[in-house]
Amino acid sequence: MLDKKYILIISIFLISLIFLSFFFGVYVGVFKTVPYSILDTIFDMITEKKDNSVMVLSNPLSDIPSLIDIKNNDDINKKRIELISYIFKNEVNYNTKIPTVIEKNISDDKYSHLINLDSIDKFVIEMEYGIDSKAYLFLPKIQSGNLIIYHQGHSGDFYNGKETIQYFLDNNSAVLAFSMPLTGQNSNPVIESDNFGNFKLLYHDDLIFLKSDNFSPLKLFFEPIFLSLNYLDQNYSFTNYHMVGISGGGWTTGVYSALDPRIEKSFVVAGTAPMFLRFNTPSNFGDYEQMDVDFYKIANYLEQYVMSSSGKGREQVQIFNKNDPCCFSGSDFLIYEDEIKNVLLLTGSGNFSINIDENNYKHSISLDSLKLISEKIK
Repeated sequence: MLDKKYILIISIFLISLIFLSFFFGVYVGVFKTVPYSILDTIFDMITEKKDNSVMVLSNPLSDIPSLIDIKNNDDINKKRIELISYIFKNEVNYNTKIPTVIEKNISDDKYSHLINLDSIDKFVIEMEYGIDSKAYLFLPKIQSGNLIIYHQGHSGDFYNGKETIQYFLDNNSAVLAFSMPLTGQNSNPVIESDNFGNFKLLYHDDLIFLKSDNFSPLKLFFEPIFLSLNYLDQNYSFTNYHMVGISGGGWTTGVYSALDPRIEKSFVVAGTAPMFLRFNTPSNFGDYEQMDVDFYKIANYLEQYVMSSSGKGREQVQIFNKNDPCCFSGSDFLIYEDEIKNVLLLTGSGNFSINIDENNYKHSISLDSLKLISEKIK
């Protein structure tokens, strides 16, 4: 057994250590010395309440109008054709092809709880390199005629957006749901590469190794939507196509609505920003698909916002969570809103707006944002 003397010494040491730790913690908290910033960041990550409302711009007074080379609808059509050519190369039947596999009225227990759900159809789009995309068409018992294309982000399967899907079903809208390539139910094939060896595709940044003069990996993001809408055009009678996306799905929504004027209203949630705002915030940079320089030289983000909004009855609404713990937080995005509206005056029709969600402390589509989307669709 330990001698009483040693027990006393150890007790004094532990008590002293506790007091020193306490006073050091108070000192750090009051004077915000090291490691206050580290501990504060960890706390913000845990509570998901980090306020990134202040974004420091290296060039806040960028000449935004000079970055938008669109003066009329001819400019829009020219850029749209060039973007599609960049994505699909010499393939000309992207606007007539349909999904590889169509399964009607499937059963999936994960969605058995959904209210006002009549049936689910499953689309499988098989693409190059063994990469595929699986989409679900949720058909409500009572239908308004609207189709909402819901696109999940990098977080995984569109099941993560089940509350959003339910919200639109409650409003009698059909929902066509997608996940991003390599996520959710979609495949992660092993690629045999002569130049880089064999590797499994897990992340979007891996896709850059597939890029060639004859193939753009961006095709993997947009072909599934083109082909699915082609099928719906031929087999259904929806009155409108609208598109909603969160995070990487928001990026997909923004770009796709610039490519395909069949999208009437698009809602980009926490998923886009022009390059000059991305440069100052690493969390806003995004994966390969958001930074393909050759693609954005044809039409940069600002120009794509115009292309997504221009046209009779067309509109794009960008929603940013001011306190988003992931990315695209703050309110500096408002600086380009009026400039996009000014260009739309030149094209003759279309609407564009930015909404800052002040109360959502998550990287998500809040109920307030869903209500805004619903009102816009009505």
